[in-house]
Amino acid sequence: MECPNQTAPAVFIISGLSFPKELTVPLLLFFLLMYILTLCGNSLIVWVVASDAQLHKPMYWFLCHLSILDMAFSSIVVPRVIGGFAPGGKIISFGECICQVFFLNFLGCTESLLYTVMAYDRFIAICKPLHYSHIMRWRVCLILSLGTMIGGCLNSMLQTILTFQLPYGWSNQIDYVFCDIPALLKLACADTTLNEMMIVVDIGLVAMTCFILILTSYVYIVAAILRISSSEGRRRAFSTCTAHIAVVVIYYVPVVFHYLRPASQDSVDGAVTMFYTTITPFLNPVIYTFRNKEMKAALSKLWVGNPK
Repeated sequence: MECPNQTAPAVFIISGLSFPKELTVPLLLFFLLMYILTLCGNSLIVWVVASDAQLHKPMYWFLCHLSILDMAFSSIVVPRVIGGFAPGGKIISFGECICQVFFLNFLGCTESLLYTVMAYDRFIAICKPLHYSHIMRWRVCLILSLGTMIGGCLNSMLQTILTFQLPYGWSNQIDYVFCDIPALLKLACADTTLNEMMIVVDIGLVAMTCFILILTSYVYIVAAILRISSSEGRRRAFSTCTAHIAVVVIYYVPVVFHYLRPASQDSVDGAVTMFYTTITPFLNPVIYTFRNKEMKAALSKLWVGNPK
């Protein structure tokens, strides 16, 4: 699309959510409550793990990493959505938009890689239990965590540079709930075929590679669990994996639905996006807390005290 003025706009106007006026206050309270619960729930996980020596294990190290990512991911989107309910709250500067795109993709890709690392951790714990403490040393855990962040950063830099090297100028109205690459491409004054293809190839490659690795890990895990002779042993092994499987599903389904359809930014996309940016970060601590006996025991000790 050619533009008469290819000067980058100083600000963008985000259209935000479409809803009847009578739902303004309920929606505002909903997003505010979800944001507070997300911060509290994930902070609680970090606090519990840090406070209980029995939880100083690789699995909970990665869980703390996930909780920090969830808090950051939610903080990039939800406060901006809440601010959009106020007059003038839908205006975002060009620089802020760049930052939002970068951090959304950075945190999203890092989280996707982290889920893969968590699946690898469960694979080693169940399939190679005698070698677990040697393989998953703290140094290895730290390297894996840093690797997910470096990978997420490089991926996001590529997507952000490709997006903002395009000329903009014909409109500054972003028809979406926040600054996101597919919505921004609609405002570009140039052919965006390459960018749209890169979204599918890059994000699709990362998501599908991670998903295949996770699926492969769980094929081996299930096979190993079925070889356990006692039903109690099988139940305990399955219980350590079900929480991870649940959060992987609720994360990947909406992300794949949204980003592998870059040309279709509609109301359904908006609802799906608000799910994985608002609901998913809240659900993760809930799932891991109620599906994990060690977490529930640690929470009980903190709640009632741990008398000697």
